[in-house]
Amino acid sequence: MKFIKIILLSMFSLSVFAQQSSQNFTKKAPLTDQELKRWSHLDLEKDSIPGMSVDKAYTELLKNKKGVKVIVGIVDSGVDINQEDLKPSIWTNKKEIPNNGKDDDKNGFIDDVHGWNFLGNSNNENLELTRLLKKGDDGSETYKKALSDYNAKLKEANEYKENVDVLLNADKKVREFLKKDNYTISELKDMPSVKFELYDAKRIMLSYSSQKGDSFHEDLKSYQDYVYDQIDYNLNKDFNPRKLVGDNPEDINDKKYGNNIVYSKDRKDSLHGTHVAGIIAQTRNNGIGGDGVANNVEIMPVRAVPNGDEYDKDIALAIRYAVDNGAKVINGSFGKDFSPHAQWVYDAIKYAASKDVLIVHAAGNDSKNIDTEPNFPTDDVDGKEIADNVLTVGALNYEYGEKVVASFSNYGKRNVDVFAPGVKIYATVPGNKYKYLQGTSMASPNAAGVAVLIREYYPNLKAAQVKQILMQSGTPLNLEVKVDEKEIKIPFTDACVSGRIVNAYNALKMAEEMSNSIKNNPKL
Repeated sequence: MKFIKIILLSMFSLSVFAQQSSQNFTKKAPLTDQELKRWSHLDLEKDSIPGMSVDKAYTELLKNKKGVKVIVGIVDSGVDINQEDLKPSIWTNKKEIPNNGKDDDKNGFIDDVHGWNFLGNSNNENLELTRLLKKGDDGSETYKKALSDYNAKLKEANEYKENVDVLLNADKKVREFLKKDNYTISELKDMPSVKFELYDAKRIMLSYSSQKGDSFHEDLKSYQDYVYDQIDYNLNKDFNPRKLVGDNPEDINDKKYGNNIVYSKDRKDSLHGTHVAGIIAQTRNNGIGGDGVANNVEIMPVRAVPNGDEYDKDIALAIRYAVDNGAKVINGSFGKDFSPHAQWVYDAIKYAASKDVLIVHAAGNDSKNIDTEPNFPTDDVDGKEIADNVLTVGALNYEYGEKVVASFSNYGKRNVDVFAPGVKIYATVPGNKYKYLQGTSMASPNAAGVAVLIREYYPNLKAAQVKQILMQSGTPLNLEVKVDEKEIKIPFTDACVSGRIVNAYNALKMAEEMSNSIKNNPKL
């Protein structure tokens, strides 16, 4: 699709909104609560916050404009379709008669009214490296790397367990003394501690709560879940959850599995997917929760990401399901270090490209350079791009300056395309609640939301064109940034292909220029 890049470069060179250097922007003072809740929608030039200029786009470009409805596939842990802020935007398969036990639309899935769940009743899973080790030593370099990584992860998990157990024991002693579970920091400070054990418990919890703030109870529970999930499920070679699904994950042609319940059996386990969906589609300007990036969107939940590493088979079939049922954008906030059936996913990516579907994918949260250390899935195979419809997104911090790249975010001059907000993003979670979460998992749907806006208002543009617009219209950051766990400094232009951060206002302006050019020159 060579002509796409030629058109884009032409449009960009003529554009009246060419970016000024970002090096003159000053660092913003600490954000207010209201700014923090919607910082990803704010503007670097106006607010000194490295957001995506979404509010500016709505105010100056989209007022009184009408677009077409865009379906977005959310390949994730599931979505709470009854969440108050998402319910109006959940996709409904109108060709399917609910709960009649038939495949009315003959798409191979029975009663898939709101999407499909490729995990069935399963949730907790091994990491891919654990599954590889369970197959036995085949003498390959992949096995050796998996074994090395496994041992390192298990050692780290056990060290974390020692730490979390100390915290849990101290917390238990404080709760028993105060006779309440949700004690406050103030109550903790005022607690008398004559006995040494109680004094020690108070000291430990004061230290922890001073780091975590008022949410320390919730943070401790999350820490506990993360550590114990690693040991009990992710790294447990004796754990075999796939039997709950009932398929053969080594056979891509074994497709009749899963169910039509698009959230996890325990709905809270679909927190990740519900948050991702909310970033894109939570209802704008309704006075509750946050605001989604897009405003005329249908969310199609496709559950394929467990608490552990996803199976290549599930991801490949999930992409195909979303494509075949009308999605024009697919968000993939998942990833892993090993991919034994990567070809299945490559084929699905190419299939999506053939059907003009854009896939927006999270770069990963390992603070690593994915040009040299792989993160799957990818569109880069042996140094060559296999398709032009995958946008890989790194995560931004809200603090402009050398720390603007999130400390956890992967990067790569060849394999990360662009950056978008991914630290402390406020969005929907199950049970009509809202929460701050962070990760490239949040950056990806922020970028996907802008892609949806382009496809909504300029439907004549192709997926590959939308990808290039997002990359070339972004705000350039001409500064050095800290990356990697060692906080090495590199030019931001070396952190991603474009050297830019997503900007909705600029993207829509470029999209309009390009759309008009195509309309006036149908042969392009």
